[in-house]
Amino acid sequence: MNTADTNTAGTVNDIEGFLLWEAEKRTAHSRARAFGSRMPWLTDSQRQEVERLYAQDHLDASRGFLERVAARGGELRAEYEHRYRALRCRLLAAALFGAAAVAAVAAVAAVAMVVTVP
Repeated sequence: MNTADTNTAGTVNDIEGFLLWEAEKRTAHSRARAFGSRMPWLTDSQRQEVERLYAQDHLDASRGFLERVAARGGELRAEYEHRYRALRCRLLAAALFGAAAVAAVAAVAAVAMVVTVP
């Protein structure tokens, strides 16, 4: 993947993240309004404050959840990259061992042919 592709992918991820967060904010405010509407005894200013606090609490919880998910995703990525490197090393070692075995068998066969030819 070249630098332009990486930049494009990063930009697309940023846009997607922005749109998802905006949707989460809309959901939080919508749920806050629904919560506030269940308390008809509140004054308008009290309802607005309750809705603001509810929405902020919802967004704080969402942000915390997303940060935990992102951290875990980074941990998993590092773990799988480590395993992938280890598997590549094992595969390379097996290929080199196989090539050495084939070369050894070929050498033994060549020596055997030289020794048996009068």
